Amino acid sequence: MSSKSKLALVIPCYNEELVIKSTVETLLQVFNDIISKGKIDSTSYIYLVDDGSKDKTWEIIEELHKTNPSRVKGMKFVRNYGNQKALIAGLLGVKEVGCDCAISIDADLQQDENSIEKFIDEYHNGADIVSGIRNDRKTDSFFKKFTAHCFYKVMNILGVKIPQNHSDFRLVSKNALEILSKYSETELFLRGFFHETGLKTAFVNFDVKPRALGCSKFNFFSLTSLALNGITSYSIVPLRLISVLGLITIFISMMVGFDAVCDALFRHDAPSGYATIIIMLAFLGGLQLVCLGIIGEYLGQIFREVKARPRYIKESELL
Repeated sequence: MSSKSKLALVIPCYNEELVIKSTVETLLQVFNDIISKGKIDSTSYIYLVDDGSKDKTWEIIEELHKTNPSRVKGMKFVRNYGNQKALIAGLLGVKEVGCDCAISIDADLQQDENSIEKFIDEYHNGADIVSGIRNDRKTDSFFKKFTAHCFYKVMNILGVKIPQNHSDFRLVSKNALEILSKYSETELFLRGFFHETGLKTAFVNFDVKPRALGCSKFNFFSLTSLALNGITSYSIVPLRLISVLGLITIFISMMVGFDAVCDALFRHDAPSGYATIIIMLAFLGGLQLVCLGIIGEYLGQIFREVKARPRYIKESELL
């Protein structure tokens, strides 16, 4: 593999007017440092994806492009489609522009930009995918730490072996981008997809910095949606669990019924009390609703896919 590779940095942006200019300036300095070491080509560039921002993010991207058109490129969506689709758009966009490898990184640069060189080194050692792994979650709230831990545990139990503290800070080769372009799923879950490809993978640990300006665009609902999308995209184990729960419930009901008949026939002690009946009905009703909710998530996933709508609509692009 060539020691000088053309690198594309993919950065999804949503209402990042406070940080985007300083982020690009910082990353260009990182570029210059790695280029001076002969590890990436001087034609490497940054590709910013504006995910339907409401502020001046796109205007700033246009100014940065005018100042440095060969190094700063971008795409703008007509509306907000979400972080995963912005990442996919960026990766497919740089594939069309041309690159040997691409690295996705957040616009706030909480992910350590100095680790980019380590990603490049692993790529030159033959890895098609280099995944970033957080060293810790010191910058997260207790609730976010707990839910993230639960998500990775659940995904591993369901058969999707995603490493703990895995992130979307990753390098993918041109080969991986070619494979990505063949997947037409509307709700593609990238962390599961890159694990599924089976390509040679390496890992780089990095530290997460506190956010300097602005606030995170991920909230409870967007993170929950991402988690449910990941589960329903790559595992049908929850559907099988519904069948198991149904069989267990039938078995328990038969045992309770058999015990009630024995009480009436042999011990002359017929069961009584509305409380027991109400509790059982409430339990079974809640169980049925949970099962219907799980089935509904899968039906919703199928519904979104069969419509075959485009993942996103591009308003403009700067090349």
